Amino acid sequence: ISDNADVALVNFYADWCRFSQMLHPIFEEASNVIKEEYPNENQVVFARVDCDQHSDIAQRYRISKYPTLKLFRNGMMMKREYRGQRSVKALADYIRQQKSDPVQELHDLAEITTLDRSKRNIIGYFAQKDSEEYRVFERVASILHDDCAFLAAFGTVSKPERYSGDNIIYKPPGHSAPDIVYLGSMTNFDGTYNWIQDKCVPLVREITFENGEELTEEGLPFLILFHMKEDTESLEIFQNEVARQLISEKGTINFLHADCDKFRHPLLHIQKTPADCPVIAIDSFRHMYVFGDFRDVLIPGKLKQFVSDLHSGKLHREFHHGPDPTDIAPGQEVQDVASSPPESSFQKLAPSEYRYTLLRDRDEL
Repeated sequence: ISDNADVALVNFYADWCRFSQMLHPIFEEASNVIKEEYPNENQVVFARVDCDQHSDIAQRYRISKYPTLKLFRNGMMMKREYRGQRSVKALADYIRQQKSDPVQELHDLAEITTLDRSKRNIIGYFAQKDSEEYRVFERVASILHDDCAFLAAFGTVSKPERYSGDNIIYKPPGHSAPDIVYLGSMTNFDGTYNWIQDKCVPLVREITFENGEELTEEGLPFLILFHMKEDTESLEIFQNEVARQLISEKGTINFLHADCDKFRHPLLHIQKTPADCPVIAIDSFRHMYVFGDFRDVLIPGKLKQFVSDLHSGKLHREFHHGPDPTDIAPGQEVQDVASSPPESSFQKLAPSEYRYTLLRDRDEL
């Protein structure tokens, strides 16, 4: 996949898949429309990969359904695949949006006072636009612009902020949150990217119906806080405890929060209503398990234990057979209380079978 293309849209397909067949003429025509707008061949590339012919490539990019449209920038695959409408106009608009400058230039530092503070803002102050520092910043922005707003000031405009050279700051959401300054090397792409990604992609993300599909596709179980939208206090407690107790679990479970009102259905599934919120639960994609009383998250190690019990299978066993024998006081009868945990309700947010052929058996790839 072309390493030197600014943007490449790659269609992973299989000839026998009817959704792939339906997409071919649309993909082809969108490619022609875009070629006229961006004639320089390195600006935008449309490419197709026949996954039966190139199963090694399909496997490397973890393709789990056909057709899958993935975006690459300078050869690097973006985490979010294209999930919009499959029409010539929608595909062309998507590419135009990807080609628009991911960094907004500041012409006066006073503009910072009018920033949208509900967003995560990353601001770079540079002596000049034509510099290695800015090229790195721009490259990071082109990858993470869905997660953060990127702004930059140059030359005399940025001078008051450059007392110790070029720098990057992160303005967290909310008016009272203090700025955080990047202290690493600004010409080191990996260092800059990792720092900015850490700021732009929060440890605890919000799950919505729009991003539910992409979150389920990450394939990790969910630890979810259901809370009323205006109840930011519970969210803060949850975020703090996740950061304190579960930072080592990043990568084995997704930390999420959800609006109780919007997600009444999953709540109902675990016999709760918005009146019971805040509620913490795990969805393992097979079953849902409820954490005890919300205030118990403040007991050191309690949330960590809940997640460990998921990994060890204890939650699953206890749901089917009652408490593990080790948890029974001496002299008490061991009773096998069979019960069945509610089924996963987030699995239903997985990709729709009306648009994709899902590869159930990953081994056949």
